[in-house]
Amino acid sequence: MKIVMAIIKPFKLEEVRDALTGIGVHGLTVTEVKGYGRQKGHTEIYRGAEYAVSFLPKLKIEVAVAADLVANVIDTIAGAARTGQIGDGKIFVMPLEKAVRIRTGETDADAL
Repeated sequence: MKIVMAIIKPFKLEEVRDALTGIGVHGLTVTEVKGYGRQKGHTEIYRGAEYAVSFLPKLKIEVAVAADLVANVIDTIAGAARTGQIGDGKIFVMPLEKAVRIRTGETDADAL
């Protein structure tokens, strides 16, 4: 089992969710986060004054999947979240040692 974590632009959430549902992934966690990458933020002009925006709003999506689905999940997220612009985000994959469904006590793949 693996956890696939993706940092994406907020307006791409619905497309990513719909794409993941289309390949059979039915559960995900979304967290509002802020950060920056290589572009180190940007500047905005408000009422004639220039402001530096260092941390840009993003969404972090976490999906727990079986190891054999990881490549498909990565391709699906990347395809749905891509705009071709700077700041599209990143995808990380981490091992998942154990999962337990609290309500039923199911473990590992059955809990997903």
